[in-house]
Amino acid sequence: MAYLRVALSGVAALFVAELAPFFVLALSMRAVTGTGEQGAVGFDLYSLRRGFVSPWCWLIAVVSFALFFMASRLGSKALRVLLFWVPTLAISTLCALLTFAWMLLRNG
Repeated sequence: MAYLRVALSGVAALFVAELAPFFVLALSMRAVTGTGEQGAVGFDLYSLRRGFVSPWCWLIAVVSFALFFMASRLGSKALRVLLFWVPTLAISTLCALLTFAWMLLRNG
């Protein structure tokens, strides 16, 4: 069970680190342009590759991993479920579904 918690913490931390800048950018574009106008916020494979070599990505990943791992070791079962199991499983499931959808769309 300990290995599962470490693996889920690592996977969720990497996905959070990779996708967090896009959500922050989308929110900041909405605040700058207003809610009625369209902003040019994009997501492509080049930006994903560029994110993995970015120091900010790895800093966010390390901090996220530490937070998830500490939450997985909480004494209270309710807090552990709320702060570890729900976010890590939701992030992992979302990324698995996005990968599955990408594979379906790529193959036609």
